[in-house]
Amino acid sequence: MNGTRQQRRRGDTRQRIQDVALGLFAEQGYEKTSLREIAEALDVTKAALYYHFKTKEEILVSIFEDLSRPLEDLIAWGREQPHTLETKQEIIRRYSEALSGAAPLFRFMQENQATVRDLRIGELFKTRMFGLRDILIDPEADLVDQVRCVSALFTLHAGMFVLRDLEGDPEEQRAAVLEVATDLVTQAHRGAGGS
Repeated sequence: MNGTRQQRRRGDTRQRIQDVALGLFAEQGYEKTSLREIAEALDVTKAALYYHFKTKEEILVSIFEDLSRPLEDLIAWGREQPHTLETKQEIIRRYSEALSGAAPLFRFMQENQATVRDLRIGELFKTRMFGLRDILIDPEADLVDQVRCVSALFTLHAGMFVLRDLEGDPEEQRAAVLEVATDLVTQAHRGAGGS
């Protein structure tokens, strides 16, 4: 078997482990899910699972790192952009897309906050949030306008959780939440003396 094919199979297995583990973590809770249960759900031995991941936390961190890569890219991009209204609106739009793409992970994190806080991903997530805050707010703006920018981020988070049980098209809900978040950064930018 050639190296590329072997890497692809290894990557597929890694992805399957992540998907199954995240499903079990969401269904049963992180603390109540064992490596043995993950292996059984995958129909592999615990040793085969151990080849890829030594602990549940390693699995969870790998999921977080993979699904939050767009956030890292967004933060890096935002640091290089001028601090304009258009940049802020684009940050909010891209963050909304990133949240949508990683919805199962962020739902898990929301529903398991106490556990997440004690794990490495809690600190990783906090670092990403501070990075987003820093590219979105104007440090010279009034506190109220800084709060508006941070509130725009949390509006996107809340929309993901609070609206999911309401009737209606999920994409329309996401668009409505995005509009509100965009309005918040627009208000903040105008309050900070922007045009």
